[in-house]
Amino acid sequence: MKRYFRFWLSIFFIALSGCGNTSTVERQYPETYTNSELIERPDINSLLSVANEYLFAKRPLASPVEPIPIDKITPDQLVDETKNVVYRLGHSTVLMKIEGKLILTDPMFSERASPTQIAGPKRFHPVPITIAELPTVDVVVISHDHYDHLDESSIAALAEKTNVFLVPLKIKPYLVDWGVRPEKIIELEWWKSVNVGNINFVFTPAQHFSGRGVLDRDSTLWGGWAVLAKSARIFFSGDSGYFTGFKKIGRKYGPFDLTLIETGAYNIHWPFVHMFPEQSVAAHIDVRGKVMMPVHNCTFDLSVHDWNEPLIKALQLGREKGVAVAIPKIGERFEIGKTPDNDAWWY
Repeated sequence: MKRYFRFWLSIFFIALSGCGNTSTVERQYPETYTNSELIERPDINSLLSVANEYLFAKRPLASPVEPIPIDKITPDQLVDETKNVVYRLGHSTVLMKIEGKLILTDPMFSERASPTQIAGPKRFHPVPITIAELPTVDVVVISHDHYDHLDESSIAALAEKTNVFLVPLKIKPYLVDWGVRPEKIIELEWWKSVNVGNINFVFTPAQHFSGRGVLDRDSTLWGGWAVLAKSARIFFSGDSGYFTGFKKIGRKYGPFDLTLIETGAYNIHWPFVHMFPEQSVAAHIDVRGKVMMPVHNCTFDLSVHDWNEPLIKALQLGREKGVAVAIPKIGERFEIGKTPDNDAWWY
């Protein structure tokens, strides 16, 4: 019974997050966005194939057997921090302090990555700091509108304690509906940039798709972010398949001191919109990164690989390719420019 329940929850979540739409739907809308290279995306056949795997695959490590270790973050710790640091909060949510500014990527603090908190993928671990505990956030950056990256309750809670929201084209109306004042929101298209204080934020292309329901496929833009400060340069990939755009990003804005690269929720049924670990490492090399931090893993069960497989494979491939891979615990302080010292907490 439990397997059948999870089966229908999977169909519910994937369909509402836009994975089940066919290309005929997007042609109903006067303005949609497309990738710069491959335009093939998951369709209804992909949805059914993945749902079948969820139902029948033997998955001994679909979720952690023991609680994931968490380093609690305190407000004073963030206020007093003087170095350039990052903290993984879970999934693709990363909190950075760069040259004194607090920057938050794709804030997802909810219990479930879903249109409803009654059903859908449930997080494996608590967040190491709540939104209520956060000091004022200088900048929130959003990569795209899928539920595991654009979370309504998180945005609503951050609305009055965040100074600037940087978002892709057509996402501003969501934030306004959720209580963010319009003057706080800046929409960007690919390759456009804006300065917030002394830090330059560039919205970079990605190979993905968008949609929060079955009728809005690709009606908003998607991408990644280059965060360019004088003392540190960070690349956040957002969600993306592997494509030649990473090399262009590397040529224009690299080298990067740290890359936050999507490494998780990969599947043979959607090879063009999410990267396998070997492609994630290749993307890091393409953008000319120095240290790679795999994100988009270890918080929600969004594919059929083991929960810790992305970390195991990224670290192994990094050693083979001579790439420094940082895998801090959730909430653990990682200072940009330091050599990673991983303690294999994921085993």
